[in-house]
Amino acid sequence: MPGPRLELTSLVTQVARGVRTALDQRFAELGLTSQQAGVLLHVSGGTTSPRKLADLLGTDTAGMTRLVDRLVEKDYLDRQPGSADRRAITVALTPAGRKILPAIKPIFDDVADTVTAGIPAAALADVLKALEAMRAAVS
Repeated sequence: MPGPRLELTSLVTQVARGVRTALDQRFAELGLTSQQAGVLLHVSGGTTSPRKLADLLGTDTAGMTRLVDRLVEKDYLDRQPGSADRRAITVALTPAGRKILPAIKPIFDDVADTVTAGIPAAALADVLKALEAMRAAVS
């Protein structure tokens, strides 16, 4: 019989898969994946580098390059040469990216509300602390 640590690890994996599936199903209506939507949401704060985005989204630079490539192809992002280092690039939203942005955050909010509906508000801080500790252990 598995102990509570193994059971927790299994549940985290199942929850992550379920959240990703729910987000991907909702974002499919917009022609996006959840990761692509996450990139657009993070870029909405202003021009940024793919490296910073990779750190925020927990992916590697190769994965982020593919995400940015797809969003450039969809005309939601534009690559720009870095101001200090011309080899570096930054990404910014295009007009089409700004136009789709208002549809993105409500989907993240709806899925988050659904996923956390059974967690008492008083327990959310403890759940966050535990998940942060788990993330730190695997980073």
